[in-house]
Amino acid sequence: MKALTGRPTAAELVAAVADFLDNDVRAACGGQVGFHARVAANVLRIVERELLDETAGPVLESLAGLGVGDEAALAQAIRAGRLDDRADEVVACLRLLVGHRLAIDHPGYGDGG
Repeated sequence: MKALTGRPTAAELVAAVADFLDNDVRAACGGQVGFHARVAANVLRIVERELLDETAGPVLESLAGLGVGDEAALAQAIRAGRLDDRADEVVACLRLLVGHRLAIDHPGYGDGG
């Protein structure tokens, strides 16, 4: 996503806070607070990847091809049986969705990294 507001961008700000939590806070705290700082830093790194993501095009095209705009609409259409005759397309779309989500939430998960 291109920033319109100049620098630092939202992604850069999120990354800075994640680095602060991961390095300074965790070094200064132990136990539960250190663990929570690590979890918070990981959450912020996911947000950073979402802000920087420019790879959702194929997922959005696949959803549009099924006549839905997002995951919630896809789930509703599946539950309602409106896509029962398009199982191959639905499976292909779900594979794209899961792959994209893994790329954001767990980079390198599917490639041995």
